[in-house]
Order: sequence, then structure tokens, then C-alpha cells
Amino acid sequence: MLIVPRWLGALVVLGLTFWWALGLAVAGPGGDSLRLALAAIYALAGLAAVVGLVLERGWRPALAVYGVALLAVLGWWLSLRPSNERAWTPEVARLAHATIQGDLVTVHDIRNFDYRSETDFTPAYYDRTFDVRKLDTLDLLPVYWMGPAIAHMLVSFGFGDDHLAVSIEARKVEGESYSSLKGFFRQYELVYVVADERDVVRVRTNYRKDPPEDVYLYRVYGPRENLRRVFLDYVREIDALYARPKFYNTVTTNCTTNILLHTRVNPSSLPMSWKILLSGYAPEYAYDNGRLDRSLPFSELRQRSHINARAQAADQAADFSRRIRQGLPGLTVATDPG
Repeated sequence: MLIVPRWLGALVVLGLTFWWALGLAVAGPGGDSLRLALAAIYALAGLAAVVGLVLERGWRPALAVYGVALLAVLGWWLSLRPSNERAWTPEVARLAHATIQGDLVTVHDIRNFDYRSETDFTPAYYDRTFDVRKLDTLDLLPVYWMGPAIAHMLVSFGFGDDHLAVSIEARKVEGESYSSLKGFFRQYELVYVVADERDVVRVRTNYRKDPPEDVYLYRVYGPRENLRRVFLDYVREIDALYARPKFYNTVTTNCTTNILLHTRVNPSSLPMSWKILLSGYAPEYAYDNGRLDRSLPFSELRQRSHINARAQAADQAADFSRRIRQGLPGLTVATDPG
């Protein structure tokens, strides 16, 4: 066997071995011991194939054994199916859905929990009808808890004084915590949490303490017709997930990449960037491309867009959404005339 094909083959096998051994270790079938044992067996088969290819000794049987192991792993992977029928945590137990009649969109099961602490709350939901013709603002709310590079992204659609927030998340079952690694391997369903800002914003600013979370609010500029197309695209996806579940993925279908994907309904959508993948820098990316208020340097805009203190002062006020926006830069303009 020629040296170049052998080394290329060895690199491919090495990459596949690393990826699927990791997948088996963090998300494979069975308990911890079984997962680690399966990962070790698979890794040994892969490494044997790599050594055989590099040394050109016994590579044919080693590669055949590895092929069987790889097929077994792919069989496990393909057996995983998303479901809407699991023992979900209360925060994601009910999925929102919508009814559309002309320009009127009725959103059902908007979450509006009454919190006493992050884990002590009374679940509550309501339905509300929104007139798409009155949709005039879109706000981006990044949430930081582990440094500047990573953030969770919320969006909030404004219909005059009414606001509808959407948080794209991994849907967890009771007793389950979030793991970025598990998120690569079909371990969470995708959920669009459609909520009142007094719920989805306030729980982050007022009740989460370990670690504390910092929330910012930026007005996104763009033509109103673009904004309305994005909203309707969100509604379609919310209804699609209500009818047929999908898997969450740490990179390809997460809180930030999905926001970008929804903007693809418009011709002026921004291209993918590393600042989208490192989601904490997504607001700066939007700023650099003229989507946020540019009357201030971004560092000052960011400092003045921090809303924790406003949210803590507003707390359960009926006009929570108005209060968290008071005095923020760039909110006097709903859309960019261009």
C-alpha cells in the first residue's frame, strides 16, 4: 500500500476513533462503567488500525475489525431518536405552539412562572394574540456567567409595549444537568422556551446566584419587514418542534447559531463567523456589522446595556419590560430606515 494513502487513512481512522470514543464515553449506552468499557474497546480497535496502517503490518485485519466496531457505533448513533414524551424538568415541560389567522398570531402556553428562588416557583402559562403588523422591535439579550467568550442568547420581539421572549435551549429531563460534551451526541432535545420577560429574564437577573448571571439588552436594527419575516420563521419552528421533536447540538443547533439561521429568511443576513461560535462575542459582531447602536463605542454600549440592576428594581412589576429598558442607549430607534 502506498505511503500517502496509508497515512491519510491513518489520520481519518485516528479522527474517527477520537470522536466516537469520546461519544461513547460521555453518552454511550448503559451506566458509567459500560460506557467507559465500550469507549476503551472501540479506541483500542481504532489505534490498532492506525498502527497497522502506519507500520504497514497487519493493517488489513486490523482495519476490518475497526470497520466492524465503527459500524456498531454508527448503529447505536442511528438508533437514537428525539422524543417529546419524557419526564421533563418543569421549566421545559410544556411546549409553546401557535395559531395563525392572517396577520394575527396566537401563541399558546407562554411561560410566566412566579419565582421565589431559582428552583422554587409556581408554574403558570398564558395565551396571547399578537398582530404581526405591530411588530416593530427586536432585542438581543446575551447572558454571561463564565467569562466573555460564552453567552446564552435570548431574543425578544416587541409589539409596542408587549414583548415576547424566546430562549433556545437544551431540553432536560428531571435530574439531568447540561453538558456541552453530551450536547454533541444527541442527548438533549431542542426546545424553544417562549416566555414573558418577567420570567425568562428575571430568573436570570434576580434569582440565579450560583453562578450569578449578567444580562445585557441591545436593540437590533433592520427593516421592519425583515424583523417580521424572522418572527414568523420562529413561529414556524416553534410549531414544528411541537409536532416533531429534534435534537439539540452544542454547535449546530444552539441558542446562537439558530438565531443566525432564522435570519436567513432575509437577504441581508450576516455570514457565519467565529464570533457566532464563541457566542459571547456575537453582540460585538452584530455591532461591527451595523446591527446595533453605533453612536457609542462598543465597550461603552456594553457597559450601559447591562440590565441586572434595573431588573432587580422592577422585580414583579407589571411594566417589567418597560423598566428594564429605561435609559438604555439606542432604544429610541425601532428600525434602521435602510
